[in-house]
Amino acid sequence: MTLILDSKTPITLVGGGPVEAGLLAQAVSYGATVVAADGGVHRAQELGVTVDHVIGDMDSVDLARVDGPQMHPIAEQMSTDLDKCLRSCDAPYFIGVGFLGGRLDHQMAACHSLVEASDRQVVLVGEEDLCFLAPFSLSLYLPIGTRVSLFPMGEVEGNSTGLKWPIHAYQFSPALMIGTSNETDAESVELTFDRRRMLVILPVKFLRDVISQVFNE
Repeated sequence: MTLILDSKTPITLVGGGPVEAGLLAQAVSYGATVVAADGGVHRAQELGVTVDHVIGDMDSVDLARVDGPQMHPIAEQMSTDLDKCLRSCDAPYFIGVGFLGGRLDHQMAACHSLVEASDRQVVLVGEEDLCFLAPFSLSLYLPIGTRVSLFPMGEVEGNSTGLKWPIHAYQFSPALMIGTSNETDAESVELTFDRRRMLVILPVKFLRDVISQVFNE
């Protein structure tokens, strides 16, 4: 697919789920270009945020209420609106707001999108947590006792240092073994994985750390 937007700066993606004003403002402080996934345009505009582009099948957009952004309808129904945004845009990284919280099926679909778009650097942020698809290796510096949850989106194996419960002895899969509610027992955490199938879930207050340490920005 031809890119709709090839940005040299980060992009904020806004979905149709719950959006907290302060969280959206924080996201826009990193990614000033704002792309709405379908009905997310209404969430953003209600909070006074200017939307540059709207991408999706437009089934949740009231066109009479939208004035300003460029509209990019993609009619197919085999992918989600977040999928459509990620495959249609490129940027150093994406911050997604309005994809965690609200309907559970939408949250699960958003997590699937992180794997589907594994060539993109994406962090989804909600009121309590953030999540991103782990690269093959990453280093994080976090306070001791920080909650680190690992959720596999397929079969994956890994190694860790700095976690209270090391992961090297396990074969992870969503049906058999998950790694939620782990925590750090050292300030330096090293994780490696044999494939890109593991979601990392952290408290949302560590967004800046993910951007600087994982996305290297």
